[in-house]
Amino acid sequence: MYQDLKKLYWWSNMKAIIAEYVGKCLTCYRVKAECQKPSGLLIQPEIPTWKWERITTDFVTKLPKTSSGHDTMWVIVDRLAKSAHFIPTKATDSMETLTRLYIKEIILRHGVPISIISDHDSHFTSRFWQSMQNALEFSYNNSYHSSIKAAPFEALYGRKGRSPICWAEVRDVQLTRPEIIHETTEKIVQIRQHFQAARDRQRSYANVRRKPLEFQVGDRVMLKVSPRKGVIRFEKRGNLNPRYIGPFKIFKRVGPVAFKLELPEELSNVHSTFHISNLKKCLSDESLVIPMKELRLDDKLNFVEETIEIMD
Repeated sequence: MYQDLKKLYWWSNMKAIIAEYVGKCLTCYRVKAECQKPSGLLIQPEIPTWKWERITTDFVTKLPKTSSGHDTMWVIVDRLAKSAHFIPTKATDSMETLTRLYIKEIILRHGVPISIISDHDSHFTSRFWQSMQNALEFSYNNSYHSSIKAAPFEALYGRKGRSPICWAEVRDVQLTRPEIIHETTEKIVQIRQHFQAARDRQRSYANVRRKPLEFQVGDRVMLKVSPRKGVIRFEKRGNLNPRYIGPFKIFKRVGPVAFKLELPEELSNVHSTFHISNLKKCLSDESLVIPMKELRLDDKLNFVEETIEIMD
């Protein structure tokens, strides 16, 4: 734009004013490809102190159905030892059914976790925690037995299992106190040291390809969208394929690199918390808003690109 205009016009500070004007253009925000490093440095969860205190969970779906009707695999992994349980489930299983499976396969063996990391939204995690607390029954293995002078769970792992009335995290002093788990504790210390070294390498590699970015509550940002996977991209629209929608106001900061946005009614099916890499600062006039009627977005902020014309 500057090269075209300077042939016919000139005014003081011309290039900077044109750059500022283009920088506030909502259409440019929407369709311009991101050519900078992804925003937000790598934030890693803390290293667990003990086995099966902090876990990750995921569902592998759309598997071939078994004779018993199972078509989904529930994968639950201990973040420290990396040991895993693979629990067959059905895509239609209720939260109560998943809770019973979790208590049977995980809690009875390892106790209640301190934290769960899941790629499901916070609604799933919240409902799961609530359902689990309602159904929690493993008091026998966590109760004192006079014959062994300890609870069965404590005899196995060197400590009492966590429960709603005994939720204390395991500290270093607790880990090293019982002689029965001295060898296990030494192994855990080594694992945590290796874990920290691996995390340091991961952080150094990841942050080379990222840039720090900071937002505040009240800032207006554009939200990244993308074509649905597997849909052919047609070149008719070329560079005018939408890449961002908005602007939206930041309502709340959820974590170091996660923000909650004020979304309109059209996006009521979308979870309103986003990683900073999906956001871009908007500098345009606050009264300008791009309508979203032309885009039909699913709950993952994907849209379908439809055929305009078959050329050959």
